Amino acid sequence: MVRSEIQNIKLRFGIIGNAEGLNRAIDIAMQVAPTDLSVLITGESGVGKETFPQIVHQFSRRKHGQYIAVNCGAIPEGTIDSELFGHEKGAFTGAISDRNGYFAEANGGTIFLDEVGELPLSTQARLLRVLESGEYIKVGSSKVQKTDVRIVAATNVNLVEAIAEGRFREDLYYRLNTVPISVPPLRNRGDDIVLLFRKFASDFAEKYRMPAVQLTEDAKTVLLAYPWPGNVRQLKNITEQISIIETNRDVTSAILQNYLPSQKIDSRLPMLFGAKGNQGKTFESEREILYQVLFDMRRDVTELKKLVNTLMTERGDSSIQHPSTVPYYAESSYNLMPSTPASPTIISPVKHTGVSKEDDDIQDTEEYVEETLSLDEVEKEMIRKALERHRGKRKNAAKDLKISERTLYRKIKEYGLE
Repeated sequence: MVRSEIQNIKLRFGIIGNAEGLNRAIDIAMQVAPTDLSVLITGESGVGKETFPQIVHQFSRRKHGQYIAVNCGAIPEGTIDSELFGHEKGAFTGAISDRNGYFAEANGGTIFLDEVGELPLSTQARLLRVLESGEYIKVGSSKVQKTDVRIVAATNVNLVEAIAEGRFREDLYYRLNTVPISVPPLRNRGDDIVLLFRKFASDFAEKYRMPAVQLTEDAKTVLLAYPWPGNVRQLKNITEQISIIETNRDVTSAILQNYLPSQKIDSRLPMLFGAKGNQGKTFESEREILYQVLFDMRRDVTELKKLVNTLMTERGDSSIQHPSTVPYYAESSYNLMPSTPASPTIISPVKHTGVSKEDDDIQDTEEYVEETLSLDEVEKEMIRKALERHRGKRKNAAKDLKISERTLYRKIKEYGLE
């Protein structure tokens, strides 16, 4: 595609920048638009993936049909099939009438599935059938229905890794990925960063009726050097903050650095961010992190008790404090402060029943059994109790647990709590 055509598309859809990767993505979107091939758009969160399905739709033969954008990650797992494919009256509690899903409403048009990597496996199977034959079945129905839609999907998830981990169907990946479009991250777009800052500054100046902020040369250097983990969305947010807060309209590097989060984010703790050093564990909430800290502390104390017991056995030294009196960290509450020596929290598998030397020897040589409780077991118990408290009402239980209904549905199936 000639550069003038690409520039016209940028003007029409409000795209700012001249990076080669961006131009390539626009070029592919325009070439695939007249066909009915499915498209998979990949890129980091905040790069602007949502613009490209609109380009595909507007330059296709379906441009007069419906364009529906669906955020798959924002719909609970228990209702996403109903949202996409519709349901029959009485199919589930609350289904008081028949309802058409997005695939019926978008018939003859385009449906954009954002965050497609978040779809549950059961929904992925239904989506695959639509892609292969244009057929689907409403929830609670046995009647096969047809639809004629063009599917454009987007994700910031590495689907190849998701396939290897069993979280995404390989056959669906190849169906969606007929034509891939990769949107480059902001840090790889060079001078586009300065152009975007200038555009956002102008927009906010008009919005808030004030002079636009401008970057000094040293500030431009800082702007270009920053990695922008939040991409265009982060740049827009920071530009708005500066426009509102700063009275000086000339933004220096010193001023700019006050608004840029620390670049030490790459050295973040593996336990908190699920890095490889944490054996692949990831944590979805602060509560899970807290539980893992408690369990790690409990394991460490158990090892300490074993060590002290071994020393007592080898040396026969009664001056060594018995493991049962070692100050312990309370694992049954959120209090992470250690118990004081005057009032320790004691958890010991051995009970003192006598004071004779013989009894002490027997007790000291008894092996301590490690008392561990996995994170999964605690999570399962919390979910079970929450469901009991709310008499099986999952919406209330999810709110109590401070998790989404979708996550709760997944956990209930995972732990067999239906």
